[in-house]
Amino acid sequence: MSSPVGKAALRVKHQINGVVVSAGLMQKTAKWFTEPKHYLVHDPNSSLRTGDVVSIVPGWPTSQHKRHLIKHIIAPFGTPIEQRPPIPTLQECIAQREAKKAAKDERRAARAIERQNMKVAQTTKLNIP
Repeated sequence: MSSPVGKAALRVKHQINGVVVSAGLMQKTAKWFTEPKHYLVHDPNSSLRTGDVVSIVPGWPTSQHKRHLIKHIIAPFGTPIEQRPPIPTLQECIAQREAKKAAKDERRAARAIERQNMKVAQTTKLNIP
């Protein structure tokens, strides 16, 4: 966990508890709010159901409006927890994010090398009589 975002996510000690008011409508997203605040929360395995009492923690931006992660379900509503997909731990989420970022950086470096090779090929072609 060498990324600064991963280290910062592990340092966060506070959590927010609340009730899920909307789930299953947007893939991997659950809506949660109390009167003055509302949060869109990243739910990677779509484990939450409307009415669940959950605990969320601040995370990193996963989309334009999602900035929090599910920590655990405090009280399920409807379907028991055992019959739902498991909620990944914070460490698993960080590891998945870092692996995704490493793959992206690798693709970006490969594209940069390809562009550089194309540029060299074009310049040598122009210099050949």
